[in-house]
Amino acid sequence: MKDFLKYMLATIAGIIVVALIISVFSLLTLVGIASMDSSASPVLDNSVLVIKLDGTISERAQENPFAQFLGDEAQESGLDDLLASIKCAKESDKIKGIYLEGGALAGATPATLEELRNALLDFKTSGKFIMAYADNYTQGTYYLCSTADSLVINPQGMLEWKGLALQTIYYKNLLEKVGISMQVFKVGTYKSAVEPYLLDDMSDANREQITTFESEIWNKMLKDVSKSRNMKAEELNALTDSALMFKSAKFYKKNNLVDKIAYTDAVPQILANMMECEKDDYNTTNVADVTALAQSKPKSTSGNLIAVYYAEGEIVQEESASMLAQGASIVGPKVVEDLKELAEDEDVKAVVLRVNSPGGSAYASEQIWNQVMNIKANKPIIVSMGGYAASGGYYISCAADWIVAEPTTLTGSIGIFGMFPEASKLINDKLGLNFVTVKTNEFADFGDLSRKVSDNEAAALQGYINRGYELFTKRCADGRHVSQDSIKAIAEGRVWAGVHAKKIGLVDQLGNLDDAIEVAKKKAKIDDYTVKSYPAKQNVFDQLINQVKGNSYADAKLKESLGEFYGVFNSVTNMARKDHVQAAMPYYLKFNL
Repeated sequence: MKDFLKYMLATIAGIIVVALIISVFSLLTLVGIASMDSSASPVLDNSVLVIKLDGTISERAQENPFAQFLGDEAQESGLDDLLASIKCAKESDKIKGIYLEGGALAGATPATLEELRNALLDFKTSGKFIMAYADNYTQGTYYLCSTADSLVINPQGMLEWKGLALQTIYYKNLLEKVGISMQVFKVGTYKSAVEPYLLDDMSDANREQITTFESEIWNKMLKDVSKSRNMKAEELNALTDSALMFKSAKFYKKNNLVDKIAYTDAVPQILANMMECEKDDYNTTNVADVTALAQSKPKSTSGNLIAVYYAEGEIVQEESASMLAQGASIVGPKVVEDLKELAEDEDVKAVVLRVNSPGGSAYASEQIWNQVMNIKANKPIIVSMGGYAASGGYYISCAADWIVAEPTTLTGSIGIFGMFPEASKLINDKLGLNFVTVKTNEFADFGDLSRKVSDNEAAALQGYINRGYELFTKRCADGRHVSQDSIKAIAEGRVWAGVHAKKIGLVDQLGNLDDAIEVAKKKAKIDDYTVKSYPAKQNVFDQLINQVKGNSYADAKLKESLGEFYGVFNSVTNMARKDHVQAAMPYYLKFNL
């Protein structure tokens, strides 16, 4: 028995020691990977920039050496890196063209695709070429690849161009089966974020707003692609209704949707022909290397900075471990602290607040608004809107000196709601529990899940929501220099596309991040400056901590398994963690891009 215990303990000790050695070795390896000098993969002369349109796109992607180490092939691209690499490729004598490799993009909003597409069009003004190839073009990748001088598809390939469909999932019947109902208090006819919990079908008001902005976005996409493919928008729209995804490659070529039909192995020769050289006489480079080349260029010696602060994701007052795993979020106290530092930094002459958010906590939004005002008192602050800048996302934007949005940005949604679950049927009927409360005052047990809110509680709650709406609309009115009544006329929680938001005065200019930086430069009255991005990206050790705290690897695998339904899962599972009072749009909107 003694020998058995001795050997067992020795075995356990050996396993622990080996595990520690492997962990240390792995960490050192990962640090080595993360710290590798970009000069190890230089951009050579006579190069083609290869952009793989696959995986997910976010505003700023973190470099993740863990994914590579663990053999995770999922690719995440940062819009900032993509734009920087395309701009550098335009200006660099080493790069002669761009090769777009089509795949399936996830998480890209119409505005994200539009900004990327405009960057590709700007690249072409240099006289350099773009070539695109895909076995199968999704609608989003085709929208981007239609900019190409030579657009190639596999002989057995598929091309999706089918129009927009926006789907909302309703939970009311599911909640009823579980024994839960949602008690909602809101202001805004169009404030549809609460609809999935109250209805089993779309309201007329919500259908109206979706139909309007969806049509505006689709018409913009039609116009863009038809111009690049040298055809009429009406002709392209007619082809859309012919079930294009089931047509042959020959049909696509006949109708001018593609230029060539070829297998993958023909791509090198096609590129060589466009380079006017032999197949082995050109080099390829990637986004990471070209971004590194862009960052290595000499900075301004003036000391003047234009700070671009990225505010991406749901607005929350406190970040949970699961949110660390699920991606970017706008954490009120952290953003407030960061913006305060930018306000006090004398080298920062102007701030561009890059907002890509569907909103969230009304309280956190108000705190961030206050810091925007703090910056505004000392230096210009310009807002650049990404895919979303709605509800709380608009709340934190409205006080800026100038607001720039893409035509397809979703913004507005000026409204407030509060949502409180009531689970008496689940607790009493299904679980057989009976809660008995003894209290000293009327509101002592407010928030009790086992009962409905009382009439007095409901009146107090609605009054609180009404005051929040009054404050929200006043913030917007003061920021836009109009009357509160004129804001209320276009508020009511309604979501607008950027092109419409410009017409009704919610934004000042249609454009991209570079346009916003140009406005910041003029308002700061500086010519020589350096653009610096904030907050700083996480280093390898921060990523390691967040991997452990948030279990992001497990969440990534869940995201991979659930696919397009991950957004639904994420929305429902985080419901209990959200502030009860929200300035949020119906933030799980699934475009078929």
